Amino acid sequence: MKNIKKYVAEAIGTMTLVLIGCGTAMLTGCEHWAGYLATAFAFGLTIVGMAYCVGNISGCHINPAVSLAVFMNGGMTGAEFGGYAVSQCIGSLLGSVLLMIIFALGGVEDATGGFGSNGLGGVNGNVIAGLLVEILLTFIFILTILGVTSKKANHGSFGGVVIGFTLVLVHLLGIGLTGTSVNPARSLGPAIIAAITGNTEPIAQVWVFIVGPFIGAALAAVTHKFLENEAK
Repeated sequence: MKNIKKYVAEAIGTMTLVLIGCGTAMLTGCEHWAGYLATAFAFGLTIVGMAYCVGNISGCHINPAVSLAVFMNGGMTGAEFGGYAVSQCIGSLLGSVLLMIIFALGGVEDATGGFGSNGLGGVNGNVIAGLLVEILLTFIFILTILGVTSKKANHGSFGGVVIGFTLVLVHLLGIGLTGTSVNPARSLGPAIIAAITGNTEPIAQVWVFIVGPFIGAALAAVTHKFLENEAK
């Protein structure tokens, strides 16, 4: 039962992240700096809110890349990692379905054309550039998470704020390049719904936003373990 509650919390958290973050992107189109900032803060502030909402239940990963790093550092079992990842993907899909329903019923235009999905347009379709962006931004994001949440560091109750604003930070660079994933679940849900509604480009490119964040997360986990051990 305890794990079930964690999985439900992760699904709700990821659903909220996609609903608010991708929904804001759909409204603004992220065409200008005002749209960039609104979307970046939508994602970041959602993390802040969810950290204090479900953090005490599941740790508020709401991101399979975060869960991978926690697993690699011994913070959860392989079975728990699998349960978290599945729950996060279900939450993302649910968030995207809700956006599809709301925008359809309200007759609202999706300014992104793909439910806020990620893409390679900002790097002119270059897969290597897109992978590098996602690897580096995920590395920075998750290395921060591991550092802030480390019991040895004893940073107190401000971790959610730091993590949320770090997500804002990586979005400021990443939105214009890849849309900023750093989260495989966040990318998968919108890509699936975009494909269902006729736009297959996001689903064809979604592997970049799964592989890149997982590589970045693994590098962050290894780096954090090395640095923490050296600091003893």
